[in-house]
Amino acid sequence: MTAHLLPDAAGTARAALLLRTGYLVAFGTETVYGLGANAADSAAVARIFAAKSRPRFNPLISHFPDAEHAFREVIPSPLAQRLAERFWPGPLTLVLPRRPGGTICDLACAGLPSAAVRVPAPEAIRRLLAEAGCPVAAPSANPSGRISPTTADHVSDGLAGQVDAILNTGPCEVGVESTVLDLSGDHPALLRAGGIPAAEIEVLTGPLARPSGPASAPAAPGQLSSHYAPALPVRLNATDVAADEALLAFGPELTGAGLVWNLSPSASLTEAASRLFSGLHCLDREGRRLGLKRIAAQPVPEDGLGLAILDRLTRAAAPRPDGDGV
Repeated sequence: MTAHLLPDAAGTARAALLLRTGYLVAFGTETVYGLGANAADSAAVARIFAAKSRPRFNPLISHFPDAEHAFREVIPSPLAQRLAERFWPGPLTLVLPRRPGGTICDLACAGLPSAAVRVPAPEAIRRLLAEAGCPVAAPSANPSGRISPTTADHVSDGLAGQVDAILNTGPCEVGVESTVLDLSGDHPALLRAGGIPAAEIEVLTGPLARPSGPASAPAAPGQLSSHYAPALPVRLNATDVAADEALLAFGPELTGAGLVWNLSPSASLTEAASRLFSGLHCLDREGRRLGLKRIAAQPVPEDGLGLAILDRLTRAAAPRPDGDGV
């Protein structure tokens, strides 16, 4: 049975103890709710994969209360240190070479010589991580390949019976996953668009390399072609909509849909990012209840957080491998 905890002293202490001793705890960051386990405990990490039905080759991000703790597990370059000073705590994940003697288990890194690390923004979560006293691997707290959760209710709906506790920290402020930056090679590379626009990062890094397509054996989460998928098919860049479709709108709404969720009536990308996964959850659930056939998504600008939104929508609309595969 899942324990529902508040982020007060008692709730945080219990959640930290559960994490430290091999149990699964979901908690809300600024991006989405994560499904946390002790990253040093391979059996606990295996429970994440089992709960999510997540492929073993998809690595996990480990979370820390501060940069000092994160850099005990990886070898930071001078650039990594500058990025940490600028963007941590915050929605930036750095992929760096694993430090000899580090405690993150091979399973959490998918057997790679690098590890993905970040320091989340909410003070309540950094207190949790500090009290847990271990690196905490935490992919999104949803069945693999499905819509990421931005509220505790989303976690309950998707992982009922699969998680030991949920620390309810309220709705997630950013609402899309962290930006993932690979610093393990010769040139910085953007592996996943996310909560920090690439242009802000490039002020420090210069132009970032970008992957040419989804990876079959990714170096970071969220790189597979089919991901974030609702049960209803998704149609992108809709300029019209039918009565048997649910509409994911942005700005002025198309008319004629059977159901509408507007990411941002004022066309704010920040608001749209924060409402994206809640919108997909709502349209998928209510659309299926109403017998609708698909979700039609209106165009979103390709700048700033729009790139992260488009990345999630593109993966949600991609052809899905057998068994949901992601």
